[in-house]
Amino acid sequence: MFTKILIANRGEIACRVAATAHRLGIQTVAVYSQADAQAKHVAACDEAVDVSVGEGNAPKDSYLRWQAIIEAAQATGAQAIHPGYGFLSENEDFAQACAAAGLVFIGPPASAIKAMGLKAESKQLMERAGVPLVPGYHGADQDPALLQREADRIGYPVLIKASAGGGGKGMRVVEKTEDFAAALASCQREAINSFGDDAVLIEKYVQRPRHIEIQVFGDTHGNVVHLFERDCSVQRRHQKVLEEAPAPGMTAELRAQMGAAAVVAARAVDYVGAGTVEFIVEQRADGSMNFFFMEMNTRLQVEHPVTEAITGQDLVEWQLRVASGEPLPLRQDELRIHGHAIEARICAENPDNQFLPATGALTVCHLPEHVEFLPPLTGQAGRAGQPVRIDAGVREGDAISPYYDSMVAKLIVHGDTREQALARLDAALAATRIVGLATNVQFLRHVVGSRSFAQAELDTALIPREAAVLFNQDKIGLPLAVAAAVAQTLAHEQAHASRDPLGRRDNWRSHGPSVRRFDFEYQGLALIAHLTLGHDGNQTLRIADHIGLLGWTAQPSDDSSARIDLRYAGQRLVVQTWQIAETVHIFSPLGATQITEIDALAHAGETHAEAGRLTAPMPGKVVSFAVQAGDVVKKGQALAVMEAMKMEHTIAAPADGTVAELLYAPGDQVGEGAELLKLAVC
Repeated sequence: MFTKILIANRGEIACRVAATAHRLGIQTVAVYSQADAQAKHVAACDEAVDVSVGEGNAPKDSYLRWQAIIEAAQATGAQAIHPGYGFLSENEDFAQACAAAGLVFIGPPASAIKAMGLKAESKQLMERAGVPLVPGYHGADQDPALLQREADRIGYPVLIKASAGGGGKGMRVVEKTEDFAAALASCQREAINSFGDDAVLIEKYVQRPRHIEIQVFGDTHGNVVHLFERDCSVQRRHQKVLEEAPAPGMTAELRAQMGAAAVVAARAVDYVGAGTVEFIVEQRADGSMNFFFMEMNTRLQVEHPVTEAITGQDLVEWQLRVASGEPLPLRQDELRIHGHAIEARICAENPDNQFLPATGALTVCHLPEHVEFLPPLTGQAGRAGQPVRIDAGVREGDAISPYYDSMVAKLIVHGDTREQALARLDAALAATRIVGLATNVQFLRHVVGSRSFAQAELDTALIPREAAVLFNQDKIGLPLAVAAAVAQTLAHEQAHASRDPLGRRDNWRSHGPSVRRFDFEYQGLALIAHLTLGHDGNQTLRIADHIGLLGWTAQPSDDSSARIDLRYAGQRLVVQTWQIAETVHIFSPLGATQITEIDALAHAGETHAEAGRLTAPMPGKVVSFAVQAGDVVKKGQALAVMEAMKMEHTIAAPADGTVAELLYAPGDQVGEGAELLKLAVC
C-alpha cells in the first residue's frame, strides 16, 4: 500500500479521497489555486502545493496544469496521484505522463481512457463486444448530407451528440427532417467551442428514457465485478439532480443482464479501477424495460456514495488497493444490496431562474446530524449505520466562487426501504439551513415530494413534467412570513429590553389600544403590517386582508438565529430565523423563504420625496437637526438624528432642495407619522 499520495482535485472530491487515505494511514498532498488557498480540501490534507500560474484561479491556470501537478508529486515524495472525479480524471495524456514519471495513476490505464473517451469509437467497440446499442450512426464520415440520410434512416426523433462531449453540451433533439440541418450546425458550433472537436454521432431518441448506470470495478489480476446500479433519471439540462440505488422497479433478471453487459464493456478495454457504464433504458407501454449502452465514464463518479451505502463498501479504498496491485476485495457472488440510498446534490443556484449558478459567502451553513465521507454501512454486510451522510468541500464562512462548480454539499440518506429513505431525505433537507446565497434546497424538497418521484415514475423528463409543483413555490406564504418576521423583531426587542419603562418597545398605552406599523417587501411586493396591542395583552396582526391573533414564544438557540414557537391565525409552527441587514431568512418544516423588513427610519426620505416633507416613521426622540431653515441641501445629506429602539438613526435628504421649516426641537418626543421638517425639493 502507498504511504503518500497526491490528490489532483479540489472541493468535496479531494476531501472524500483524503478521508479514506487518512483512515488507511496514507499521507496526502493537496494542490490548490490562489482562490482555494484557504479551502477545506487544503486543510484536510497533510501537505499542500500551489500549482497555479498567473492569476491562478481558472482551471486552466491551476487544476488542469498536469505538468505542475506531477512536479508537485515528485517534490513531495508522493508515490501515486489520485485524479478525483473531475478535471484530469479522464485525461489520457495525464495518465501516461504519470506512468512516465514513475508515479502510479489511481485510475484506469490510458488505453481504456482513450477507448472510452470518444463516444463514436466507444460505441463501435461496444457493438463488436455485443453490448446493446441504441440504433444510430457512429461513423467517421461527417458529411452533412450523409448525416441527414442516416437520421432519416434511423427515424425521428433523433438525438445529435458531440462525439467528444460531456456535461450535457453538444446535444440536440430533432423532431423532423426539416429541422435537422440547422440543429446539426448548432450542435457542431457548440462542440468545437467546448471540446475542440465538431464530430457528432446520431442516435434514435428514446421515448420515456431512464438513465441507469452500473458501477464496475476491475483489477490487474483479471477480475471484474459490478456493484449494481444507480438511477440518475432526475436531471436538469442533462445534468443529474438526484441519484438513487438500487433503481426502482429493477427486476433481478434485468439487473443481471445489465450488470453482465457492463462487465463485458469493462473487459473489452481491459479496465482497471472504478468505472461507470451508463445505459439509457427504454420503458415500454407494457411495463417492460430495454437497455442500451450510452457511454462509459472512466472514473469514480459524484454519485458513488449511494453505491457505497447499499453495499457497505468504501470505493475509494477499493481504488487504492487495486492501484497498489491488490486483487478486488470481494467476488461478484459476495456482493449484496442492503436497503435503499438516495443522494441529493445541494448546489448554489437559483432553480426559479433557469438554474443560474449563484456565488457568495456561506454566511450560515447548518446541516443536519450526519456522518461525513463514510458509508452508512461500515463494510460489515448488513450492519446498520448512520442514516445521513454529507460530503462537503466547503464550511460555514467559505465562499462559492465563480471559478469552479456550484456544489455546496452532497446529502446522502440510507434506509431499509425506499419509502424510509425518502422520508429521511426530506427531513434532512428540511433541517438544512443555508444563508448568504441562493441554493436549490427547497427545489429538492419539491422534487422529493412530487407525485412522480414519490411513486417512482421516473424518466429524464420528470422535472419539466412536474414543473407546476417544482418552481416558484411558496410553502410558507405571505401571512406566516410576516408573522415570523414580526415575532422575530419582538423577540429581539424583548431580549434586549431596557429596564427604563420609557425605553420599552411594547407599545403599551394607558388609554386605548396601541398600533405599531411594520414595513416589508415580500417577493417584490411592498406591504404594511399593523400590530395592535390590546389591554388584555393580546396582539392582533393585520396583513392586508389577513388578520389574526399573534402569539410567540422564544426558544433557546445555540447560535445567532432566533427560534420561535409561532402562532398566528390558527396556525402553529416552529420557525428559525436569521436576519442579515434588512433581510429575514425564515426556515420551517413547511419550507423556507425570506422577507425584507424595511428600516423605515433609514428609508424615511425616500417615501416622502415628492411631497417635500419628512416624517417620523415610528415613535422616537429628536436628538438633533443638522440644518436650519433656509439651508440648501444635497441628496443624501444628513438632516436629522432620531433615537428609537435605543439606537440613533440618521434621516437624509431624499433629493436636492432647501429646508423651509423645522417643526420640532431637539429632545422632543414625536409619534409615528409626525412631520419633522419641510423641504422644498428642487
